[in-house]
Amino acid sequence: QVQLVESGGGLVQPGGSLRLSCAASGTFASINAMSWYRQAPGKERELVAAITSGGSTNYADFVKGRFAISRDNAKNTVYLQMNGLKPEDTAVYFCSAIVRDVSWKWDAFWGRGTQVTVSS
Repeated sequence: QVQLVESGGGLVQPGGSLRLSCAASGTFASINAMSWYRQAPGKERELVAAITSGGSTNYADFVKGRFAISRDNAKNTVYLQMNGLKPEDTAVYFCSAIVRDVSWKWDAFWGRGTQVTVSS
């Protein structure tokens, strides 16, 4: 069993910054990719950024140059630094991880999400 817990969301003014964190805990052999998704009301969940165990990153076009994803493998934690926030960034942000469990099977897990609201 793997648990992912996001933190760092909140209310911020346009142009402001937030740093999201997601910590993985439980029993597993290893974590491969970790990623951030977001979902606004009435819209589909969309990929924001992803990072492999080796540190390679991938970003959605709408956040390139503003957001940065990173991870601390020793802490099983992924971060999302969000700068230059816009009202359209308002959404629930979810953490996801692809995990190899103790039975050597791959599986995907999701956190419950953290609310990010960008408004003046």
